[in-house]
Amino acid sequence: MKIDAHQHFWNPARGDYGWMPADNKILYRSYLQHDLEPYLKKLGIDKTILVQAAPSIEETEYLLGIADSSAVVAGVVGWVNFEKATDYSQLERLSKHPKFVGVRPMVQDIPDENWVLRDDIQWAFAAIKEMDLTFDALGFPMHLENFRKCFLKHKDMRTVIDHFMKPRIENHSQDSFKFWADGISALAEDTSAYIKFSGLITEASEDWTIDDLRPYVEHIFMKFGANRILWGSDWPVCRLRAEYDAWHGTASELTAHLSSDNKANVFGKNAIKAYKLLV
Repeated sequence: MKIDAHQHFWNPARGDYGWMPADNKILYRSYLQHDLEPYLKKLGIDKTILVQAAPSIEETEYLLGIADSSAVVAGVVGWVNFEKATDYSQLERLSKHPKFVGVRPMVQDIPDENWVLRDDIQWAFAAIKEMDLTFDALGFPMHLENFRKCFLKHKDMRTVIDHFMKPRIENHSQDSFKFWADGISALAEDTSAYIKFSGLITEASEDWTIDDLRPYVEHIFMKFGANRILWGSDWPVCRLRAEYDAWHGTASELTAHLSSDNKANVFGKNAIKAYKLLV
């Protein structure tokens, strides 16, 4: 089974996508099942993980409604307000939906770099463990060390790092690569986190090449191994740099050296384990 471990559906008319520029012709439009399905059929992808893109419970409910009517969506990673302890009841309610598999606060958009370590939000990590959900870590290289501390504090929590933690591929330098690589290595060695092979091309320049991505991919495979890496499209965000099938082809080329078993892990089996999918 092939699984896209990270994709989005949205409708800007909902009004809760504050990060989305209204003048961006690629992003600022509706993206729904009929837009994605031709790519899935072409590439033989059986299931997807649908991930939140707005910091609202209402959007999570909207995504679960889509999942209810879609045989393709195997799981939904949603959102609750970590800064509101009374949202425990919301998380408990959502966790009873058979396709609700995890939670993702939009840490990359939060001004406080130390947010994941705040005492007042630790209830949420405890609840994620209690309800047997998965935590998606969305951030930048500056967040790597704090995520490591958080994961060590909550060792029993299943965690997935999104988009290789967004390395600075477009402005690559030896210093920036080393900072990212050291932080990623520590996370790989000290925690049991999975990591998503996604979002790389949007961190690269418009004229990116596969060789721009290669050192980052090689480092991730060396540190995490093929048993802890999940491929995801990050569609439709990936369209800022390439269409779905072009990114899939690039990822396939970068993993061409893997055994058939390890390819199956990266492109499907690991997602089932990381999110405990009922497929």
